[in-house]
Amino acid sequence: MTVLPIKIQLKTLPAKPGVYQYFDKDGKLLYVGKAKNLKKRVSSYFTKQHDIGKTRVLVKKIVSIKHIVVETETDALLLENNLIKKYQPRYNIMLKDDKTYPWICIKKERFPRVFSTRKMIKDGSEYFGPYTNVKTVYTLLELINGLFPLRNCNYDLADKNIKSGKYKVCLEYHLDNCLGTCEGKQTEENYNKNIAAIRNILKGNFKDSLVAFKNQMEGFATNLYFEDAQKIKEKIATLMNYQSKSMIVNSKINNVDVFSIVTDEAYGYVNYLQLSYGSIIRSHTLEIKKKLEETDEQILQISVIELRQRFQSQCKEIYVPFKINVGENLKIYVPKLGDKKRILDLSLRNAKYYRMERFKQTKITDPNRHENRIMSQMKKDLRLSEEPRHIECFDNSNIQGTNPVAACVVFKNGKPSKKDYRKFNIKTVEGPDDFASMEEVVYRRYKRLLDEKQPLPQLIIIDGGKGQLSSSLKSLDKLELRGKIAIIGIAKRLEELFYPEDPIPLYLDKKSETLKIIQQLRNEAHRFGITFHRNKRSKEALNTTLLHIEGIGEKTIIELLKIFKSLKRLQTASFDDLSKVVGPSKAQKIIEHFKQNVTI
Repeated sequence: MTVLPIKIQLKTLPAKPGVYQYFDKDGKLLYVGKAKNLKKRVSSYFTKQHDIGKTRVLVKKIVSIKHIVVETETDALLLENNLIKKYQPRYNIMLKDDKTYPWICIKKERFPRVFSTRKMIKDGSEYFGPYTNVKTVYTLLELINGLFPLRNCNYDLADKNIKSGKYKVCLEYHLDNCLGTCEGKQTEENYNKNIAAIRNILKGNFKDSLVAFKNQMEGFATNLYFEDAQKIKEKIATLMNYQSKSMIVNSKINNVDVFSIVTDEAYGYVNYLQLSYGSIIRSHTLEIKKKLEETDEQILQISVIELRQRFQSQCKEIYVPFKINVGENLKIYVPKLGDKKRILDLSLRNAKYYRMERFKQTKITDPNRHENRIMSQMKKDLRLSEEPRHIECFDNSNIQGTNPVAACVVFKNGKPSKKDYRKFNIKTVEGPDDFASMEEVVYRRYKRLLDEKQPLPQLIIIDGGKGQLSSSLKSLDKLELRGKIAIIGIAKRLEELFYPEDPIPLYLDKKSETLKIIQQLRNEAHRFGITFHRNKRSKEALNTTLLHIEGIGEKTIIELLKIFKSLKRLQTASFDDLSKVVGPSKAQKIIEHFKQNVTI
């Protein structure tokens, strides 16, 4: 894929938290960074004057930018750490073990210890985290130790060692921080009950612990130990506000591939996330151009095989939005709830952002591509002989037969061309006759275009059903234009499209871009016609009313129309407001006139 200029890549970055990656001309990763707002942070590299020489050199080497969108800044921080450790980019600080994030470990041993660590050892122990804030770890451990007396020694508490009296209780026992497991003063069953409660806290299940805390707090308060009760209250608040699980870093989700897909009429976009111990270690979005209107299932199936081969993935589990068959011995999950669903949603979000980014870049570099695609799609959907680059839509407007008018709106290349809009006063029709009115305005419109040798549209849309369409065809017959311009009618109730001499209407997909453009044309014609109709009625009513007032002439009426716009506003205007426009004498006459006459 052709690499776009940096300026264009910057314009399409999302204003969301995430991680960005800089690559040089050879595709080598130069730098990984995190951002609360990707657009602002990445743009700052190219808009600020950098004092540090290495930063200036880095910016000069950047050729392409990739990014991964995440939910929060904390998630970005964790993801940045994982990517730096995995790829070790030249311009990043190499994070050593003492700079990694801490975990809380429940050690796999008899009378398990609970402690913080920055190393994850695969010995069967349980790890919770990682945590971005060390204070959170200390708070949790303090909370756990305050509620559950646990040993913190590293003795080998095998049954034979305890029975032989090898160990003696230490100061922690006398401070009530430990129940003396080394001398057999606490049973293994009782100790493991506490470990189970601690495990629930670390998983986010606080219910049982909160009950215990509240009972303990109430006990202190009953016995008038208010300071101790306050300490427990603070721990309850900490426990209630703490969130033990991160969407990205659920350590139980390990060695998993996640795939999601978004498509439009021409392209499919498949996002791939690879997770290890709950952390994203790889993200890639594949763009696939459709050839034979492939379904989402077909595109995703092909993409899963391609991406797994390209990145040599050995993961045995994959999460996808719907069932697919990839011909491998894989466990395929379609998550509906919980952490797995949130990870799938994150993948989908990245695919959508990638699609939007590519769409924005295309509009900048090739503005005609989007128009060409839509025009080609409309030609196909509407069964036209040529692309409808120039479309005109007609709509009638009258209320109880009064002031009948019509409107014609024009779209060129799928966009409104307001300078070409036209409005019509109905001249030859008496009363509310929509069919005859449509026949008149269509004839007048194209008779003038022919006389002035102006280009004709490729498509005419009539707002109405078979009746209005038939009336319009009469005008085209008179002008010998039938068959030279495509014409259809659209009925509002079911969005039915009617064609000449075809009794069966066409129904388009409600989500199709073709129908959306037709609806936009219809709505714009209706708005334009209604506005013209209302203005005409207001002016006529205003003229008729004011001409009866002695001393109020045509120039005064025009001036009032410019300021007050409608009869209703004029009726409610104050003497001072009127005086500013026409002077106190005429203002007084207008006010007296409205007092004596019924409000129109």
